[in-house]
Amino acid sequence: MGKSGFGVEEQLAECRKRFAELFDRYWLDDLPRLSPEKPDEGCCSSNPEHAGKIMLDKTSTPAFDEAKLQEFMGKLVGDAGAAATAPLVVLGDRLGLYKALAASEGLTSDQLADATGTHERYVREWLAAQAAAGYITYDAAEERYGLTPEQALAFADEDSPVFFVGSFEILCSNVIDSPKIEQAFRTGAGVGWHEHDQMLFCGCERFFRSGYVAHLVADWLPALDGMVERMEQGASVADVGCGHGASTIIMAEAFPNSTFIGFDYHAESIEHARAAAEKAGVADRVRFEVASAQHFPGEGFDLVTIFDALHDMGDPAGAARQIRQALKPDGTLMIVEPLAGDRLEDNLNPVGRLYYASSTMICTPASLAQEVGLGLGAQAGERRLREVLESAGFTQVRRATETPFNMVLEVRP
Repeated sequence: MGKSGFGVEEQLAECRKRFAELFDRYWLDDLPRLSPEKPDEGCCSSNPEHAGKIMLDKTSTPAFDEAKLQEFMGKLVGDAGAAATAPLVVLGDRLGLYKALAASEGLTSDQLADATGTHERYVREWLAAQAAAGYITYDAAEERYGLTPEQALAFADEDSPVFFVGSFEILCSNVIDSPKIEQAFRTGAGVGWHEHDQMLFCGCERFFRSGYVAHLVADWLPALDGMVERMEQGASVADVGCGHGASTIIMAEAFPNSTFIGFDYHAESIEHARAAAEKAGVADRVRFEVASAQHFPGEGFDLVTIFDALHDMGDPAGAARQIRQALKPDGTLMIVEPLAGDRLEDNLNPVGRLYYASSTMICTPASLAQEVGLGLGAQAGERRLREVLESAGFTQVRRATETPFNMVLEVRP
């Protein structure tokens, strides 16, 4: 309980009570008056091309359970509030607001504005929204805002294993790109990775990097039979679909006797990866090249990795065949994919919700934009992944380990 004398649970209970009162007063009273008025026009219309094909009876209101409707509307209000908060999280990151709060013992809006060189009136409104979301703390007695250690890990520490700002950058890029995806729904065409807003590229790097920092060297590589010892002695490693090179660089930092090469078809990402390698001081043993997963050069690799990218490929079986040819006879392919069950009903949970949404906006359109266009989706599941890998000639596929967000497959010829 804060100094205001009003705890979080009491605040939530009061909010629920007020919402129920407003729901009864305004929404339930209006439902019987729903009528087939003039249809929407302009940018707010649904789909004028198909308006005549979908008939809805608006002359009467179907029977409904008032309690269930109230519960559902409460869920929608919560979801809308979360979505509205996404750009504010990105602003807080870019303007240094979270880091300034994390470095303090609590700041007023004036103090935070002074510390970050921002305008106090904007900062005050941002702080109110963040406090309402539960993303920062508010001391009503002193009118100060701050971050708990847990909030700071999520919003202010980029090396934290739970740093979460990248996910909000991805959400914002999805909104920006929604007109392209809308058109793709109508035509069936793909939307390539390179066609997305720049915020997606940085958002994905930052979102996935936190998991790689936490698990790649400590958990995932040790789960592969004999691979750590091999890399300590000096192994040849290819990282296919490397993006900005976060995974490649993390491995290079941990295993200085090994050599690494990252491949990605997206030239801008490769340029970013090269600069990141220079900054990290590993450019002497890491290089990055523009190449597709089906046609990357080289052979005799001890290890080939694919991090959160196999499902994005138009021809994942073709990529797997190329990798099999590039591996040493006793080499290993490590595939890190989003954790998913084999059935839709296995994935109807908060993590599945995030992945299915991202797959709709990013992964499936990317696959459909490429040759073959298999469209695995981000929740393909281990069984479907095995089928793809076995069709490429691999005979050994083992789930080596997993996290709440990822599964790691050890694949051998």
